[in-house]
Amino acid sequence: MTTPVVSIAYHSGFGHTAVLAEAVRAGAAASGATVHLVNVAEITDEQWELLDGSDAIIFGSPTYMGTASGAFHVFAEATSKRWFTHAWENKIAAGFTNSGSKSGDKLHTLQFFSVLAAQHAMHWVGLGLHPGWNSSTASEDDINRLGFFLGAGAQTDTDQGPDGVHKADIATAEHLGRRVAEQARIYAAGRAAL
Repeated sequence: MTTPVVSIAYHSGFGHTAVLAEAVRAGAAASGATVHLVNVAEITDEQWELLDGSDAIIFGSPTYMGTASGAFHVFAEATSKRWFTHAWENKIAAGFTNSGSKSGDKLHTLQFFSVLAAQHAMHWVGLGLHPGWNSSTASEDDINRLGFFLGAGAQTDTDQGPDGVHKADIATAEHLGRRVAEQARIYAAGRAAL
């Protein structure tokens, strides 16, 4: 069986997104992937090489002012060197984000990630879950409680620290990690069979 390599390229301003990155890592690792966490605000040459050698890259950032953080945007612009050489072509891609509001324009951050992936000719993997918490019998504790499809969206109250990240959002991030690892394994096995 092929062991996929999954890297999580993320930025976390106040620690909330780091909690989600760890949840994504745990989900991918539980599915048998080799997983690397890369804080893009402190990225090294060795970590760029880890990203280049990965089967999948999952992007993560808080949503600030309707888009990914400034530190993530700096990273995204720096990926142009990979764009010129097609280094990330045909890798699996996915994304996750967090903000203080239930919506907080998180969809725009996920769209930014998916466009970045498309520019690199990567294959986007969505969350693959039906929305939770969307009926009178549903609960705030449902997985995918915010009802995102493009990626994992999380909400943390602005007066809460990293330990305030909602357990349902952590479970949703873990699901994303598992899903990406499984899709990367399928894709790598298919490529090897050709």
